[in-house]
Amino acid sequence: MGAPVDQTIENNNLIEKPAELMKAKGTWRDYVEVTKTGITVSNLMTAFVGFWIATQGPLDMVTMLLAMIGTALVIMSGTALNNFIDRDLDMLMERTKTRALPSGRLEPANVLRFGIILGVLGTITLASINVLTAVLGLVALFFYVVVYTLWTKRTTTLNTLVGGISGAMPPIMGYAAVKGSLDETALILFTVLFIWQVPHFLALAMRKAKDYSAAGFQMLPSVSGFKVTKRHILSYTIALLPVSLFLYEVGAVGIVYFIGMALLGLGYVVLNMSGFFMKDTMKFARMSFIYSLVYIMMFSILIIMDHA
Repeated sequence: MGAPVDQTIENNNLIEKPAELMKAKGTWRDYVEVTKTGITVSNLMTAFVGFWIATQGPLDMVTMLLAMIGTALVIMSGTALNNFIDRDLDMLMERTKTRALPSGRLEPANVLRFGIILGVLGTITLASINVLTAVLGLVALFFYVVVYTLWTKRTTTLNTLVGGISGAMPPIMGYAAVKGSLDETALILFTVLFIWQVPHFLALAMRKAKDYSAAGFQMLPSVSGFKVTKRHILSYTIALLPVSLFLYEVGAVGIVYFIGMALLGLGYVVLNMSGFFMKDTMKFARMSFIYSLVYIMMFSILIIMDHA
């Protein structure tokens, strides 16, 4: 995709020039920015949870380091390629137009190469553990970059479900790194993370609905409105409560986890029910989003504390 010649975009004061005149002066900080460190760190947390719950006996430090490094590289590859693909629409959103690519600090071709290199290195690192972990990483990368970013994010409100698949892969990648196979515990971990992501990202999409509308992303709050979005948030939160307790049923965790997640799940349901009665929709969206972060953090901590 070539940049338009001397085209002025008045709404964000951005002037694009021919490629040969562009002198992007990106720094290492800009390359770190396109890897979205917040997303990388949060996904590594769940990958470690999967590794931890699969471990019986002493922790294999070498395998753990390889799993964390490989997973991090694959995630950073996905976010860099996401930035590369979305750079045109990122120009239209207030919260993203100052990013390294839309603002011209980095050349698109350099970010594309950077993302591919990270993906290759990550896959090789995961393959050094076992083939299954590497394949899971590639599946996650494909769904995030191709199915979510390149296709569904621009065409259908189902993009949140598609993105949920890639976001639910890190814990089972960590699990596979230890076991070399998947079982019912891995399936439960995947399902919990998959379901959790829907209310989490829909709450965020409510907060950023104007931005998403301006850019043309097909997010549920922008397309179907807040009332429909609240119903989806509540439905998935209700489903999350029993599924999160299945880890206790299969003997992977103890009673402390069961009680903690039961209370957290009930609190999440009550909070999202209250959204139908709150007049301030943005306040509800902010509260629901923050609670979702607390929920997944406590989910991870309780597993680490009470792994059977």
